[in-house]
Amino acid sequence: MIPARYAASRFPAKLMQDLSGKPVIVRTYEATKNTRLFDEVFVVTDSEVIFDTITKAGGKAIMSIKEHECGSDRIAEAVENMNVDIIVNVQGDEPFTDRESLAGVLEVFKSDLEMEIDLASLMVRITDKDEIANPNTVKVIVDNRNFALYFSRSPIPYPRATEIENVYYKHKGIYAFRKSALMDFQRLPMLGLEATEKIEAIRYLEYGKKIKMVETTVSGIEIDTPEDLQRAQEAWR
Repeated sequence: MIPARYAASRFPAKLMQDLSGKPVIVRTYEATKNTRLFDEVFVVTDSEVIFDTITKAGGKAIMSIKEHECGSDRIAEAVENMNVDIIVNVQGDEPFTDRESLAGVLEVFKSDLEMEIDLASLMVRITDKDEIANPNTVKVIVDNRNFALYFSRSPIPYPRATEIENVYYKHKGIYAFRKSALMDFQRLPMLGLEATEKIEAIRYLEYGKKIKMVETTVSGIEIDTPEDLQRAQEAWR
């Protein structure tokens, strides 16, 4: 499932911007489809423009019925009556989505015999100080089994002990959910930490869900700003 909202505070209509001859959302849909990992791939949107663009490109799209605050809610509405076990959320602004990373989040469920994992997601190591400090980059810290402890727009861990070489991870917004966890999400009200940070993954933690993080070395380019789009154009060429 690829949630696709037309409006965006930092870069309005970013999903419809041209990326080497096709809109960003079409590039993301095609990249996801080309991994050949999924039974079905859908774009779930609030926009008739995006809906029409995907269907005209030969893809599958679902029109949201309700207004939604986040991608998880949008996907939950779309899959509520579908007979599915695992749902993967690929962000619409990630046209460089790759097979290896998606296969990694799916793999954790195969070995989860005790059904301990509610959802899995990706993280990539970052070393650039500006990126670590950037509030637009969501950071994650994990326990010794790579279960998420917390997500934040602030640098975590805070480097108070300067003699320790801290490792920082950026959270990449790709999730694989058990359907039950996703349906719980839409029924549970937002709590204080999620409201403060504006990070939907925190809601799962606040309600005791277990998020398994999978490290990837594929950073890709998320298109949040016009500058990101320019970098994507150069990378595509």
